[in-house]
Amino acid sequence: MTKRSEAKYKIDRRMGQNIWGRPKSPVNRREYGPGQHGQRRKGKLSDFGVQLRAKQKLKGYYANISERQFHGIYVEASRLKGDTGENLIGLLERRLDSVVYRAKFVPTIFAARQFINHGHIKVNGRRVNIGSYQLKVGDLIEVKEASKQLPLVLEASQLAERDVPDYLEVDHSKMTAKFGRIPGLSDVPFPVQMEPHLIVEFYSR
Repeated sequence: MTKRSEAKYKIDRRMGQNIWGRPKSPVNRREYGPGQHGQRRKGKLSDFGVQLRAKQKLKGYYANISERQFHGIYVEASRLKGDTGENLIGLLERRLDSVVYRAKFVPTIFAARQFINHGHIKVNGRRVNIGSYQLKVGDLIEVKEASKQLPLVLEASQLAERDVPDYLEVDHSKMTAKFGRIPGLSDVPFPVQMEPHLIVEFYSR
């Protein structure tokens, strides 16, 4: 298991928010941060601290993407026409692991990355095992036939804690999802407020 995967349970507590909306989040019991100094009274964050926190929160939400990869996505977002913050969200939601998670084929974004890496997902009929694969509008994502009855898949489709967003057309009887359109910030069902404009300010310093 990678260090980043092991650290996922601390992300909620470090942020002080249940960023995935999970019933078992440790924040539901303890709102203070992890570690021996977690209960100290927090000082007011500087502008830099607020921007950094916004970046860490969004990075953490998408399976704790590495800084190098996240910065690369930001650079691409800044090159596209329109609002850089909105473009950033659109690029993150076009990732295959994001769509597999949103379609409720697996219970968590971390499970989505592993599920794809293990070869359980096809895009337009071809197996893709890269979680960061960028989807295009109209792409068809499906769970491989032999994987449709896995307990992980069957349990995830029944999860009541989150809904499938309307920019995906999902058929759980066939375990398929069509990527209908690139969403903006207001289209994405984040359980907590995400602030991509602060991330733009952070990288623009």
